[in-house]
Amino acid sequence: MTINRKTAFKNIRRWLPGVFISIIALVAVFRLANWKDVRLDFVLTHPVHVVIAVILTLISLLVRAFAWRVLLGNRTGIRQAFFIINEGYMLNNLFPLRAGELGRAVFMGQASGLGSFHVLSTIVIERAFDLAVAAGLLLITLPMAFELDWAKPVALMTLGLVVLALFAMFLAARYNRWTRERLHQIGQRLPILQRFVIPRIISLLDGLNILTQPVQFLLGLFLVILTWFFWLGTYYVMLLTVAPEAPFWWAMFVDSVLAMGLAIPSAPAGIGVYEASMVAALSVLRVPVSVGLGFAIFMHLFNFVVTGFLGMLGLIIERRSISFLFEQIQPQE
Repeated sequence: MTINRKTAFKNIRRWLPGVFISIIALVAVFRLANWKDVRLDFVLTHPVHVVIAVILTLISLLVRAFAWRVLLGNRTGIRQAFFIINEGYMLNNLFPLRAGELGRAVFMGQASGLGSFHVLSTIVIERAFDLAVAAGLLLITLPMAFELDWAKPVALMTLGLVVLALFAMFLAARYNRWTRERLHQIGQRLPILQRFVIPRIISLLDGLNILTQPVQFLLGLFLVILTWFFWLGTYYVMLLTVAPEAPFWWAMFVDSVLAMGLAIPSAPAGIGVYEASMVAALSVLRVPVSVGLGFAIFMHLFNFVVTGFLGMLGLIIERRSISFLFEQIQPQE
């Protein structure tokens, strides 16, 4: 299937803002750092830390698979959820605009029979949980890192928006029948919406049903928080290689700032934004910029390699392809 020039140009225009932000972030970090002092040899002198970080990362991804399975109403297997999550992370590393989330929705929608839009709503809930946890961690650690005065209102605003978004989704799920009736009334007046748009909105609403089930909702939230615990363990173990006296809350602070930074549109894999966010957080903790940049480069590469390997393994084992994904999301003419 070929993509015409007009479509390609539109895609490029959508990518440009994120790429532009990444370029600005990279330039800023490179200007601040002294490249002669940027070193990655700490990895070679602490191989045990790297092994522990790999184990903690694998556990965190497995726990995230359990969390997503709960949000999907236990209508998929753990292995399937595990591999599709990593396939999504791999796609995020290769394409801009967090294309991996859409990839996850398409792959799981096909594999589970739930449909892509139903699955997409569970990914939205999962991301809302992540932002809420990140904002909470930032608010907890700000008094200890006290120099980022601007971050507190940002964290509060993010947390408030996430809570409002979850509440809005809860209302949509709680009053599912009323919403469906209104949508069908609109569809009767506009048949084109009834045919192409409304079925997808209804599928999204079905995926939000988890918000009306307290046990599954709380279990999903707990598992997402547990995922973060293992993520923090990964960053803390590696932080000890460049800052041996670092307390655990450093990892909480760095990871929360990183999560906030990566919420900004950027180039594939968050290049530039990832490094700038981590260097900024570590600078507040008085880690030299050059040391922080070396650490950021390694951790970015570490995540890229681990999730990339698992994502590619998942594509092979589950017999999926990226070309299939493009065929599913390419508008039909």
